[in-house]
Amino acid sequence: MKRNQSKGFTLVEIMIVVAIIGLLATIAIPNFVQARTTAQQNACVNSLRLMSGAVDQWALEQNVSNGTTIVMADVTPYLKGSNAPICPTGGTYSFPGSVGSGFPVACSTAAHTTAWTNN
Repeated sequence: MKRNQSKGFTLVEIMIVVAIIGLLATIAIPNFVQARTTAQQNACVNSLRLMSGAVDQWALEQNVSNGTTIVMADVTPYLKGSNAPICPTGGTYSFPGSVGSGFPVACSTAAHTTAWTNN
């Protein structure tokens, strides 16, 4: 006597596996998106802190008084690699207008509502 045994999965088993994978994907994907957004904001805040420190260092080394106007070219030598940081989402950073005015260094990206105050 011959038994007719087929090797493989039934349609129900395959459908259950696909349903489980779909359920896990619906749970995981929003968390990955949120983690990416948070990481981009943290990178932006870190860049703002670096630029704030570069402004402070430039002001100390140049012995400038409060109210002195700052431009990006003055501060870039005090940044790592002499390059201005780039926002991960493509925004631009605005530099303060003068030393010691308590001005914010901010990102132009609308999603980044953070600003680092240079005090």
